[in-house]
Amino acid sequence: MRIVKILTLLLFVSSAVYTQTGFILPHKVASDKIPFKLVNNLVVVPVVINGTELSFILDTGVKTTILFGSAQQDTVEVKNVKPIKLRGLGEGGSINALRSESNVMRIGDAVDWNHTVYVVFEESLNFSPRMGIPVHGIVGYDFFKNFVVKTNYASKRLTAYAPEYYSERKCRSCQEFKLVINKSKPYIRSSLVTSAGTKEVTLLVDSGSSDALWLFEESYAITEDPVNYFVDFLGLGLSGNIFGKRSKLESLVIGEYVLKDVNVAFPDRNALGNMQINEQRAGSIGGDVLKRFTVIMDYPNRKMILRKNSNFKDPFYYNMSGLTIEHDGVVMVEDEKKLVNNPLSFDTSDINKFAFEVIKKSAANLMLAPKLVVAEIREGSPAALEDIRKGDEIKHVNGKPAHKYTLYDLMDLFTSKAGKRISMDIERDGVILKKQFVLTKVI
Repeated sequence: MRIVKILTLLLFVSSAVYTQTGFILPHKVASDKIPFKLVNNLVVVPVVINGTELSFILDTGVKTTILFGSAQQDTVEVKNVKPIKLRGLGEGGSINALRSESNVMRIGDAVDWNHTVYVVFEESLNFSPRMGIPVHGIVGYDFFKNFVVKTNYASKRLTAYAPEYYSERKCRSCQEFKLVINKSKPYIRSSLVTSAGTKEVTLLVDSGSSDALWLFEESYAITEDPVNYFVDFLGLGLSGNIFGKRSKLESLVIGEYVLKDVNVAFPDRNALGNMQINEQRAGSIGGDVLKRFTVIMDYPNRKMILRKNSNFKDPFYYNMSGLTIEHDGVVMVEDEKKLVNNPLSFDTSDINKFAFEVIKKSAANLMLAPKLVVAEIREGSPAALEDIRKGDEIKHVNGKPAHKYTLYDLMDLFTSKAGKRISMDIERDGVILKKQFVLTKVI
């Protein structure tokens, strides 16, 4: 469990610091470039809180900075705290948290000398096992509000511009959109194209969602005759697991950009709970759409600029296996290597004869590797029909040791193409079982 040190010390700093609120770049620095990791369509940036290096999801869909108190075995100091309750998407109710003020937080060269962090200790709220890399928290509006932020999904580079130095370059292939900031969250107008026609809607721009599109009203795409959806695990929310229906939308139109055959998810009403959602909001645009563009979010001037990249025409895939895999601790594995001992043994007693012997041995290096287990399984899916169960440990996939895969390697495999055969060795109650299934298109 993460150790979070609670400091109740007051910070005494120069009054000049407090003339600035939120993140700022150093004096006369116009911009800063920050490399990021793109994992499951989510932008993961390095941050530093009170001297401790961490990794956070950059999420336009959240107002406040959240630190997961149970994510990793590290020590983080947080200051000036008081207990509160938080409520978010998911099946559970409100959760206990701490509000911590007067923290120093850095993202690249940008620093906030008086940053407020909300610390949550729910064991279930831990994104790291599902993403395959350490994820310690989420940051959103607090970072975006003071900068013009360009996210280049193709090069995996984030650029934060100081607004006073930023000059917009002419770009014939770019499109500009009016950005509405409501309760610290950004919204744009888009159009949904279905068999029933075209409907203009307001959508949250949510870089913290790995899906392409979430909608709240099932009538936009769901039909029962024929059935054009399946029920699935959608992800983790602040208040627990989120389940819902997955389907396809004929087209999503953003300005002049038309994305066809788009994946769409409809979160279960229980996951929405008592959330206060903007009544004009029809849903959210997520990372699987945003990654097809270079995205400039200009909160100070209330606009968003898009330029499509090389990912734009990629098909929208979904997980056809029915499996959600996560890390669950570590296991000892053998990494076998071939060694050669005394490779050349000569006999030169006869000048006309030359004999040599190659002696080979194999040696196993023991190492710790992430343990991969089935976290969720979709009812009726190919994996479920093969009797793969929640909690099964995955040992091999297609003949390759499981620890040789990253979680996003496995996601790529499960979303590759219909008809692909997947073989697995799983361990259940100490017994190794061989399983095999075929990725099957559902929608």
